[in-house]
Order: sequence, then C-alpha cells, then structure tokens
Amino acid sequence: MTAITRLGVILTDRGSKYAVSGAPVQSRADVDAVLRDLKSDKSYAKATHNTWAAVLPTGALKADDGESGAGMVILRMLDRAGLEGHVVIVTRWYGGKKLGGDRFRRVQDATRAYLDYIGTRL
Repeated sequence: MTAITRLGVILTDRGSKYAVSGAPVQSRADVDAVLRDLKSDKSYAKATHNTWAAVLPTGALKADDGESGAGMVILRMLDRAGLEGHVVIVTRWYGGKKLGGDRFRRVQDATRAYLDYIGTRL
C-alpha cells in the first residue's frame, strides 16, 4: 500500500484542530486500507471526525463521519482540481465551540492545503 501523506494539524479555530492527510487509491478497498492505517495512530482514531472523499475509476465516494456535508465539500474540491485516484481525509478534533458554517470553510482550507502540497509534488 502507498504511504499516507500526513500534513498534521494545519489550522485551529475556536479550539477545534484540523489536520489533513491523503494517499493515492484505486478502489474502495484501498480507501479502507488508508483509513485503517491513519486510525492506527491513536490521535486520529480518537478524533471527532475523519471526513474523506475520493474520485475513483468506478466513481466518487465520500463519508462525513458525523460532520454533515463535509465529505461533499472535499469531493467538490477534488472534482474542481481534477484529482482522481486519491483520497483526501480532513480530521477534526472538536474544541468545545460550535463553528456553524465556518466548519465548511475550515474543511476547504484543509483540503486546499493538501491540494497545494501535492501539486508541488506532481
């Protein structure tokens, strides 16, 4: 399996911390393996949300992991960037204050940081 790129905690907002990770994938089984690998780190396993999306040859997949609508935010950004065969995971550790609509901006910020990072590596 391909190694996961973990950018770690890249931003905080009112106590919530956001990290972003990702890896090349070609199937749902690959996505599941990447998620298992990520969650083998206790910090990520205990996170409030590990939201993700991927565009695979068989179609798009996403999961909100309790952060309603966040998977679609990641998926839209992957579509716009034309990034296929890659899973992007945005991890949130809840900080005690609700962010309302700002939570989607933080998911966008984290996804953008990852896209920028891999764009310099492609």
